[in-house]
Amino acid sequence: MLMNTADARKKGFIYEESEVPAYTLPDPLAADDGSAVTTASQWKESRRTEILNHFEQSVYGRRPGKPEALEFTVTSEDENALGGLARRKQLSVLFEGGGRPFAVHVLLYIPNSANGPAPVFIGYNFNGNHSIHADPGIDLSKSWMRKNDNGNANHRATESARGAGSSRWPVETILKRGYAVATAYYGDVEPDHANGWKDGIRSYYETDAQGHALKRENWSAITAWSWALSRIVDYFETDSDIDAERVALLGHSRLGKTSLWAGATDERFAIIISNNSGCGGAALSRRSFGETVKQINTSFPHWFNSSFKAFNGNEGALPVDQHELIALLAPRPVYVASAVEDEWADPNGEFLSAKAASPVYELFGKKGVGVDMQPPIDSPVGDFIGYHVRSGGHAVTDFDWAQYLDFADRHLK
Repeated sequence: MLMNTADARKKGFIYEESEVPAYTLPDPLAADDGSAVTTASQWKESRRTEILNHFEQSVYGRRPGKPEALEFTVTSEDENALGGLARRKQLSVLFEGGGRPFAVHVLLYIPNSANGPAPVFIGYNFNGNHSIHADPGIDLSKSWMRKNDNGNANHRATESARGAGSSRWPVETILKRGYAVATAYYGDVEPDHANGWKDGIRSYYETDAQGHALKRENWSAITAWSWALSRIVDYFETDSDIDAERVALLGHSRLGKTSLWAGATDERFAIIISNNSGCGGAALSRRSFGETVKQINTSFPHWFNSSFKAFNGNEGALPVDQHELIALLAPRPVYVASAVEDEWADPNGEFLSAKAASPVYELFGKKGVGVDMQPPIDSPVGDFIGYHVRSGGHAVTDFDWAQYLDFADRHLK
């Protein structure tokens, strides 16, 4: 074990496989009434809905429907951005809830080399659109920032924040591979703190997609963030520069949890990528390895719905586990990425989750992760479920992006 990893371990948590408690995973191919699910049609017609409902009720919460009042406004456009490599669009996704307007600001680069509508990688950023690239033409976010680092001061962005997160966004590389790049600041949707709902979209809607009463505790920040990603896809469907049927959704850490849930609740996402999403994301909750359900609910009580707290220290009582979240994405391609030093996110638990979701993909004649044991470091595996455990820690690296671009080439081109 690397010394710096061991030194980073928080006391009182499990970091050794020998300490993982015995557990039994729910079978995604066993219906709630105990009957076996043996065909893709059974999965699509009934079992998928059962599992989705369990996640809504016990983990992430319900979400509103598509807003009746939805408007897209392009606020700026440059056809020769990044030295002529791309067209840069900046736009606002505007919608109303409770009679009040609300906006999410989107940055979009489209490769000028594209012949026709381009496939697109979309993902949230942590520090404002200006943070993904030093391009001076990107609007500086005016939203509240969670941390006072990376060029932020007094929870606001400053000019020195430009490009602060560019190591996670190799924009030119993505564009040269023929993909558009879209991003939005997740804090536009709901500020990431316990009372952020008061200034976010959860304060705007009072009913879910079925017209039932929707209180803020009935859904969650993760559901709010995922719901707004669907609104950006609504925009893609109106933009002739973008192929809305070839949308690859990427998320890291808490935003990896968000991406998996967004992919489960909106089947328009053609590829879903989870990067180091850990507890409440790709990692199996029942392993209690690294971050636990109790710990995540204590540190981030707003990320999940109120019902999830009933499973603090009682993961075995959950009606689902995270392999079934991955299974909800079937038969669409999904990539799960871990990092060997990111023990808090339980890398092996993420792999085991991907493996346990594979039988659902096989119902559709699709190969899943394809191996029984976690592969060697920096050795990608899988077909319609891709997986790797990368050297290093909790981050998004050039190695990660190289796998994601190759994965997208195989499945979108």
